[in-house]
Amino acid sequence: MADAGKSDPEKLEKGLGLAMQLFAGLEGTTPPMPAELERHTFEHLFGDVWQGPELELRERSLITCAVLVALGRESEQHLHFRGARNLGIDRETLEAMITHVAHYAGWPVAVSAARVLDQVWAEMDAAADAAS
Repeated sequence: MADAGKSDPEKLEKGLGLAMQLFAGLEGTTPPMPAELERHTFEHLFGDVWQGPELELRERSLITCAVLVALGRESEQHLHFRGARNLGIDRETLEAMITHVAHYAGWPVAVSAARVLDQVWAEMDAAADAAS
């Protein structure tokens, strides 16, 4: 097992690259994290966990979105719905996922997630319109 405080530059680079792909358009808008949490986020979560061969990137994204909906984590839904769209997951797929999760995790989390999805889509559409 690697030393907990030792950084892996290769995984960190891969993780930062993936995060930039997922969260394109949010550069400079996310609040800062403590240094060690940031390192774990980019190096381990995005540089290791999200890079495994067992699942495709779009599958990981959809699973992550479903978990965030079930847990009612609206702040993170804003990030990961954007990431899903940036990966080419269409709105209809995300809406179907929200409806499916509603039957297991409850209607309130699904209604909240649908509202977040509307906000994310409107923000991304507005940014695309402004860029063209």
